[in-house]
Amino acid sequence: MAEESPENRKQAAQKILSAPANFKVCECCGSIVAAKAVVCPLCNAYRFDPSREAVTAQAQMLASRERRSIDMADYQ
Repeated sequence: MAEESPENRKQAAQKILSAPANFKVCECCGSIVAAKAVVCPLCNAYRFDPSREAVTAQAQMLASRERRSIDMADYQ
């Protein structure tokens, strides 16, 4: 897994903010996932908020703080 820095999080947020219609927010864990996702890859939920406002607000919030979720590399 690549080292995650505040700058990397800001770059990811910029990608999302440039095309919010390509993403949606998981209503269970708050992750931002691709619009084509059927279930959240982190929590397996299937309820999403695809609105531009929700995606934009969540991307800005996530870019302003450090990562708090775990991923597959954390299990190893």
